[in-house]
Amino acid sequence: MSPEHPLVSVIIPSYNRSDVLRLCLDAVRAQTHPHVEVIVVDDCGTEDAARVAASMGAKVVRTTVNGGPTPARNLGAEHATGEILFFLDADIALDPDAVANAVRILRDHPEIGALGGVLLPESLVSQSLAAQYRALQMHRWWMPAHRPTLELHASVLAVPAKVFAEVGPFDPRLRETVSSDYRVRVTRSYEVKLSDAIRGRKDHDPTVRTILRKVFRRARLSALDWREGETPGDSVPRAIGGVLLLAAVPALALPRVLPARARRAGALVPPALVAAAMALDGGTYRFACQHRGAAFGLYFSGVHLAVTFTGALGGAVGVTQRFALSRLEKLARLAAED
Repeated sequence: MSPEHPLVSVIIPSYNRSDVLRLCLDAVRAQTHPHVEVIVVDDCGTEDAARVAASMGAKVVRTTVNGGPTPARNLGAEHATGEILFFLDADIALDPDAVANAVRILRDHPEIGALGGVLLPESLVSQSLAAQYRALQMHRWWMPAHRPTLELHASVLAVPAKVFAEVGPFDPRLRETVSSDYRVRVTRSYEVKLSDAIRGRKDHDPTVRTILRKVFRRARLSALDWREGETPGDSVPRAIGGVLLLAAVPALALPRVLPARARRAGALVPPALVAAAMALDGGTYRFACQHRGAAFGLYFSGVHLAVTFTGALGGAVGVTQRFALSRLEKLARLAAED
């Protein structure tokens, strides 16, 4: 292998969905970079994903228990022999030049210890309205190519093998903040960057109900898992917007509890809070309208308000649980001392 064309180990944690995994592997096989090792980690799935992966030339390893993508990524890294580890979720199909671009950027910028990619604003398979919403929202929120961000996502992530060995594996104890934790650890010695030269299409959830359920769970667990040193990056205005939406709910009672002369003003508080929340994330709403037109923009706005509210609610529940657990632990220590 030459320095210009090192071996890249593409590590794909997989749990069922063999149809989507096939599209992911097709895209990996179509990469322009000449030296790619593909490792699929079957996380105790019940479908024939492992057989599909093996038939397409991938090295297949299997976890002993279903532990989620984080332990699966670590297991794949243990079996990798490449100079660069490219972590990729099984429901993402890369552009043909994604791996080559990652190699080029890491070669030209040795100060980078972790290089993230971006998601395209189109869904891979599902084309429901909800999936189209999620594709636009995640492109804009999670992996924005149009502005700097401190966020990092392990779903499309290239890490030099020597850096991974130095920093250590992903923390398997974490559920929804593993990427944030890894970013903090990498930035102690290296830079972390995102690049829109590394792109892929993700297969998004087809229903709003599924999206809201995942948003609530991730927000709640993120609040529980948060560690000192982790920062929300450029999501602070969105978080404030979520708090404003939460505040709009009890504010609906203002016309009933305020004196008669103040009721009209009180009735204006909830829509004002909603308007302020939308203004804080105005770029996202404008992006949807510009990308898909006004009609879809209306649908997007309704779902996006629900997603923002649900995320804030999940975060609030997580913070409450974290506080309660902290108090219980303190009481337990005091009891033990007595």
